[in-house]
Amino acid sequence: METFLIRLLQFVLAISLLVLLHEGGHMFFAKLFGVRVEKFYVFFDVNIGKWSGKLFSWKPKKDDTEYGMGWLPLGGYCKISGMIDESLDREQMKKDPQPWEFRTKPAWQRLLIMIGGVLVNFVLALFIYSMIMFTWGDSYFKVSDMTMGMRFNADAKALGFKDHDVMLGTDQGSFREFANVNGDFFRQIAQAKRVDVLRNGKKQSIKLPGDMDMLSMIKTRPYFVEPFIPAQVDSVMSGSPAAKAGMKAGDVIKSINGKAVETWSDMNYQTGVLDDVMAVKNTHKDSLAARSVVLTVQHKGATKLDTMRMVMTPDLKLGVYQSSLASFYKPVQVQYSFLESFPAGAKHGWNVLRGYVGNFRYLASADGAKSIGGFGSIGSLFPPYWDWYMFWSMTAFLSIILAFMNILPIPALDGGHVVFLLYEMITRRKPSEKFMVWAEYAGITILIILMVFANLNDILRWLHVM
Repeated sequence: METFLIRLLQFVLAISLLVLLHEGGHMFFAKLFGVRVEKFYVFFDVNIGKWSGKLFSWKPKKDDTEYGMGWLPLGGYCKISGMIDESLDREQMKKDPQPWEFRTKPAWQRLLIMIGGVLVNFVLALFIYSMIMFTWGDSYFKVSDMTMGMRFNADAKALGFKDHDVMLGTDQGSFREFANVNGDFFRQIAQAKRVDVLRNGKKQSIKLPGDMDMLSMIKTRPYFVEPFIPAQVDSVMSGSPAAKAGMKAGDVIKSINGKAVETWSDMNYQTGVLDDVMAVKNTHKDSLAARSVVLTVQHKGATKLDTMRMVMTPDLKLGVYQSSLASFYKPVQVQYSFLESFPAGAKHGWNVLRGYVGNFRYLASADGAKSIGGFGSIGSLFPPYWDWYMFWSMTAFLSIILAFMNILPIPALDGGHVVFLLYEMITRRKPSEKFMVWAEYAGITILIILMVFANLNDILRWLHVM
């Protein structure tokens, strides 16, 4: 429960900040051009009976804007006078146009008002990334430094890869790091026509088609490629099944229930098999039998293997912390001065946007549609503990996503309004009010369907249906 609350708090804080500044971008340009902003709300104040839906609100003196917070945490909004938006206020549009209204302003001013939110989100992301670079620097594990090489699945081995190959680069350049939010490592392989590896001390090249499906590479289990990390215990939790059985830090797991184990990936796969078995066990006796496992372990400093019997926890845990890349390799550390951090942050932010846009095309596939997630998926991106580095990194990432999603040409989103404004600027004709209202209805319907679909995916994943 504590883990859930920590993630929820991070999610709410990040989204509230991003929505506040996004809508603030719209309001800034609106007030800059003399357009009246009637309401500025974080979350939606949807009416429930006679209740207005406000958690709180206030209206400063000499200000036309009402500021507040609604109860429905699905974003926020900025109600601009003389504009057909998600409020669908048609009564105002029936009145004579006023000089302070959105509809009376030149098209270029209305365009800036509409892109103001996206602009703020993108600039905010670059600023956050810059401050991350300044505060923490950049730390990553260089792929070519992973001397134990990689572990490959059957699909990768069919193309010519072998376990323990040290990945060097492709025809597009050298590899930087194994994994990041962009998936650049996998994208580089997917688009490569040649991958260079170090095998038994000799450089070799593997030919690839150049148009592989990156999504399938990261969706399949085991992964197409992942670092070879021995199943070595980093530490043991007090009172855990592993501790009771006598397992200690430095021990290496060699097998589980007779199935050979080389890496933590192997161990996690076998645990996944047990999880599938557990799903069909109906009695406590059957469950206990499934959780009772036999491990062969090589103790630290020993040459012989030890056979250990233990009963895993109901959620199939041994009670050990797994070794990681940091257990075997030293990361590359890069520090930036205050001035150096801005171009570094801008470069990183642009790469994140480029990667996200590149991945967007996979959503048209069946696997891509299944990967769409709602609030649960977004919340799970945050760590189950409080970490300011991770919090700001994820906030910047979500700011990039919010900027990109809002600029999509869907009615009811900023991008939809931008399309209509560009049409007006090119043809010198405004779309009719009736058309704009129906377009807004259509856009809201599309967004609701997408939201339901995304959150349904989260529920199905939680139920282990997909």
